[in-house]
Amino acid sequence: MGEEEKPKQQQHQSSTESFTAMKSSIRQAIEVISSLISLSHSIKVFTVKWQLIRKKLEELSSGLMAVENCDSSENTAVFSGLVPSILVTVNECYDLARRCVDLSYSGKLLMQSDLDVMVAKFDRHVKNLSGIYTAGILNHGFAIVVSRPGPGACKDDMRFYIRDLLTRMKIGDIEMKRQALVNLYEVVAEDERHVKLVVEVGDIVNVLVGFLDSSEMGIQEEASKIVSLISGFDLYKGILVGAGIIGPLNRVLESGSDLGKEGAARCLQKLTVNSDNAWSVSAHGGVTALLKICSSGDFGGVLIGLACGVLRNLVGVEEIKRFMVEEGAIATFIKLAKSREEIVQINSIEFLQNIFSGDEPVRQMVVREGGIRALLRALDPKSETPSKTREVTLRAIDNLCFASQNCINMLMNYGFMDRLFFFLRNGEVSVQELALKVTFRLCGTSEEAKKALGDAGFMPELVKLLDAKSYEVREMATEALSSLVSVPKNRKRFVQDDRNIGFLLQLLDQEEGISGNKKLLLSILMSLTSCNSGRRKIASSGYLKNIEKLAEAEVSDAKTLVRKLSTNRFRSMLSGFWHS
Repeated sequence: MGEEEKPKQQQHQSSTESFTAMKSSIRQAIEVISSLISLSHSIKVFTVKWQLIRKKLEELSSGLMAVENCDSSENTAVFSGLVPSILVTVNECYDLARRCVDLSYSGKLLMQSDLDVMVAKFDRHVKNLSGIYTAGILNHGFAIVVSRPGPGACKDDMRFYIRDLLTRMKIGDIEMKRQALVNLYEVVAEDERHVKLVVEVGDIVNVLVGFLDSSEMGIQEEASKIVSLISGFDLYKGILVGAGIIGPLNRVLESGSDLGKEGAARCLQKLTVNSDNAWSVSAHGGVTALLKICSSGDFGGVLIGLACGVLRNLVGVEEIKRFMVEEGAIATFIKLAKSREEIVQINSIEFLQNIFSGDEPVRQMVVREGGIRALLRALDPKSETPSKTREVTLRAIDNLCFASQNCINMLMNYGFMDRLFFFLRNGEVSVQELALKVTFRLCGTSEEAKKALGDAGFMPELVKLLDAKSYEVREMATEALSSLVSVPKNRKRFVQDDRNIGFLLQLLDQEEGISGNKKLLLSILMSLTSCNSGRRKIASSGYLKNIEKLAEAEVSDAKTLVRKLSTNRFRSMLSGFWHS
């Protein structure tokens, strides 16, 4: 070995020894801090002060763990002075903690002052450590990246991984913070059981809420995605709200990126279900920001749809609803109800339904502003509107129009009958059932409506539903048909098809017991006996004995029906005898 190489070898050996010593002192500091945190939980006095100290200790511990994971000896000199000073402060604080546990301090004011000094010292240590990261002295290129545990990993492994991500989020540079958030989102999205671990680790929720106010859009966007996922769990909504998330979310809506706004709106939609936290959203200017998103036309359908969803949740609070009406929300949402974006159309229609529900002046305003036409547009059979949208629309029409005969007339004049008939005949099961409900409602509005339904061919479609699997559908179809055949013109049309009466009598035979549906079928048959051809067809059918059995069982409608039919047969016999 040459003389020149010996100093280099000695220098390398010295550097390695210093690095090992630094690692040892960092491990010692982490262990002492952990012990102090545990001790602080047993302190019953100055609780607010100790909560602040505990928070600083946790931040400091996270930072030191990140340093411990660094495998580069180049940074030894940087920490040679920092770690010993941290140990001195921790030992001083340990002494104060013991005195607070034993209640052996000399005076409250003096102890409060000493604790304030501790908070300031720990805050300075945290900032110094963070400054080292910010300066790039210990950058993410040198840090050991903890591997993400595989599927089926134990909770402790996943908890350790999440703690490492929290450390990077706290003291890493911008790119390290952003990558840690990306990795954390993957953890939360992968398995809902991980959400509990995330919420339990340190002050991670507070860190995420703080990131919502970040000037770095990438960090803000990733944080909004994570809190949006967490807000989907009822158990953790209170934790998010308690961390003060409403204000930052509203600020993202006002000045964040489009992706950030989507995450914020999605989170608020979950936090405001059943009008929860409505006043907090309103107090932070959220209603104004959301209305601006819906009305400006500058944003994509997903964001507008989410904003509509939040406002739909908030409209249940009377004062907020009044403010929305004054701000022109009705015209805005009627326009949005015509959107081709499914999420926008559904949420805007549900918003309109919520805002006029139980409020006659607002309902009339929706009608005046063109609400009925907008809703009918969503029911155009030629459009490729999803079934979910059609369901929401039919419910809204049911609630909007059947409170007023004038609105029903408008529906008829706008061609609603043709659309309703189409969905009663061709709609998917859920849409068909709603179309049946609206048909039933129409039957009870006026004689003109009944005649119009008969002329439009509704009776054959109702007959098809008389033997549906669902009892509710059978009952509603039978009631609607019973109402329609009470009109003479409809009765004559109904009995012209020989299959109709035979089918009714067959169904009557199939119904068990004296059900409500059986009584409705008898009611229809009673109406049909008012027409000569109806009486003849019932009397000549092979099911007459079934009606007679019901009459013998003291079913009043059956007895009346048999009486009518018997009189008819007696007259026929007399007529035959007289003309013989």
